[in-house]
Amino acid sequence: MKQVIILLGPTGVGKTGASILLARALNTEIISADSMQIYRGMDIGTAKPSREERSAVQHHMIDIVDPTEPFSAGQYISTITPVIEDLHSKGKMPLIVGGTGLYIKAVTRGIFSGPSADWDLREELLSLEEAEHGSLYAYLLKIDPDAAARIDCNDTRRIVRALEVCLKSEDKMSALQERLTKPLPYDFIKIGLTRERKELYKMIESRIDRMISDGLIEEVRELIRKKPDRTPLQAIGYKEIASCMSGEISMDEAIRLIKRNTRRYAKRQFSWFKKEEGIKWIDVSGMHQKEEVFGEIMKALE
Repeated sequence: MKQVIILLGPTGVGKTGASILLARALNTEIISADSMQIYRGMDIGTAKPSREERSAVQHHMIDIVDPTEPFSAGQYISTITPVIEDLHSKGKMPLIVGGTGLYIKAVTRGIFSGPSADWDLREELLSLEEAEHGSLYAYLLKIDPDAAARIDCNDTRRIVRALEVCLKSEDKMSALQERLTKPLPYDFIKIGLTRERKELYKMIESRIDRMISDGLIEEVRELIRKKPDRTPLQAIGYKEIASCMSGEISMDEAIRLIKRNTRRYAKRQFSWFKKEEGIKWIDVSGMHQKEEVFGEIMKALE
């Protein structure tokens, strides 16, 4: 079976610099697994690889859609599959790098994308839940008990999506998932980077300070001007600064929230990756040079 390397880990852990060195050592190209780096014009807040890094190594799945366009995990899979096949045909080992757990799960375990989002239906369902708390979960229990059994009764977002799939497809979501969810047919070599939490959080906060000084505020202002799809403005960093620009919070509060929410996101990423089997974890605590991290990755690959 053909092999694919996945380099994963939480935001700010040190994947980017080490991945450039790894790709050059393996004479290959990088496939990004970051759900926000796909958007054009969202550069600073998503910590995209620099122009120099992208000129050193060919990157895929970066700057592929405008923020006004919706993009799903299903589209991600359909887009990267020919890229992986092309790299294999050239005798290159595909290298997937990123921290979006949903994208990595879609690659290694498959994903059911289902019908596209219906915002009118979602708002109608949410209004029903607001009128009577718990009504949506009770409805899901009635029409798709197997799906309901896998969802927490307080997870409104997932309950709404399950009902949306059932109502739009006229079939149970659980049945569709079982029938249509298939992993990509490769042997995955999974390398995970981790750090001591306090060190990681300190690095995250320093990076956010750099983002602000590098022009994140202007980037958000330009994004708002383009009237983007809902998803980009929900990204950490963009959401908080947009709230500041609308007068809801101060800039100091926005920056504080960005740091807090990014720390929480890193914690959620660890939770995602715990569900992923077969990861070779490398503790890079105390390593602040990309060459050091790269060296440890090469040892793990050997």
